[in-house]
Amino acid sequence: MYSPEQENICTTSTKVPVKYGELIVLGYNGSLPNGDRGRRKSRFALCKRPKANGVKPSVVHVACSPQAAKAISNKDQHSISYTLSRVQTVVVEYTHDINIDMFQVGRSTESPIDFVVTDTVAGSQSNADAQTVQSTISRFACRIICQRTPPYSARIYAAGFDSSKNIFLGEKAAKWKTADGQMDGLTTNGVLVMHPRHGFSQDSRPGVWREISVCGNVFTLRETRSAQQPGKLVEAESQELEDGSLIDLCGATLLWRTAEGLSRTPTLKHLEALRQEINAARPQCPVGFNTLAFPSMRRKDTPDEKQPWAYLRCGHVHGYHNWGNHREEREGRERCQRECPMCRAKGPYVPLWLGCEAGFYVDAAPPTHAFHPCGHVCSEKTAAFWSQIPLPHGTHTFHAACPFCAQQLSGEQGFVRLIFQGPLD
Repeated sequence: MYSPEQENICTTSTKVPVKYGELIVLGYNGSLPNGDRGRRKSRFALCKRPKANGVKPSVVHVACSPQAAKAISNKDQHSISYTLSRVQTVVVEYTHDINIDMFQVGRSTESPIDFVVTDTVAGSQSNADAQTVQSTISRFACRIICQRTPPYSARIYAAGFDSSKNIFLGEKAAKWKTADGQMDGLTTNGVLVMHPRHGFSQDSRPGVWREISVCGNVFTLRETRSAQQPGKLVEAESQELEDGSLIDLCGATLLWRTAEGLSRTPTLKHLEALRQEINAARPQCPVGFNTLAFPSMRRKDTPDEKQPWAYLRCGHVHGYHNWGNHREEREGRERCQRECPMCRAKGPYVPLWLGCEAGFYVDAAPPTHAFHPCGHVCSEKTAAFWSQIPLPHGTHTFHAACPFCAQQLSGEQGFVRLIFQGPLD
């Protein structure tokens, strides 16, 4: 995401750099399945650059021929080309802006992309799972502009500049001339943004999903994700990101956390202390009477012999055992159903995993609730928040999902309160 020199500025400089915020990819529990590498990772810190690299619109070339447009685009400066027809293109040149830093996000591994994002596959355990899916994320998906002076506001725009410093909106892309004569447009699958109401906190409520244009204007959603006709302009709303804003790139959803918001978020050290606190209480399996323990946060995908398991219909926590194993026909499909020996409720029986990505927590309360059906454990308020957030899925639908693995939530609420049994001695 940074060159090695820029990376060092954010990590090893004696002077603490200004952090604008962080982008965290939903569906990963603290790191990518095969580990974070270079610009491809599960979270990305946006820090003040040693030298501003932002750009702003300058000269507009109207009614260019494609050849003339190409000549302008070949200049050593940024530009956006809007192809209106085979014989007409509008090119907007961009000039350097010393007041802003620009960060680009997309699927491309080319150098202009600071944060490389690939498609999130729900519940996947390896990056190989994502490779089998044809990506719907744009190579140059979006750009985030951060003000270099307080209050360090961040704004999002659809599309990113490529290696030639250009953005091309072809004939088929949705584009138009605005009321004041400027050009604007949308990318193929669009960049959607949702700002939660009441910030990212215990009181948060879902906001409304909007689409962001290439020039940063806000629109209602199109009828379908890649429809030619744009939604309606929402003049009262801004593309400025807030703590907890969600950004959907059609294949991956990112959570924006401001530096101030992160300062109120539980740390990994705090989550580790909560894990040790649960284990210190020595919860027991009501069937085998063996002591249960959550594994260390580094081991978050391989169950061990002390691993807590839970019946998600009722929330009773056990160790792994074969009691009450039933297979039932449901909705024409065979699914494994387990009967809880404590209350006889039948439902999924899964290992429990602690949610290790602290940025997804809305509070610092103990992990007492598990998402249904994946078994990721977090605080009650965190579970309640994510269970009511409609996340874009594919190109047409929305559903709530676990932020730690992206699995679609099910059951009455999408989560369940866990019931631990203490030691008998």
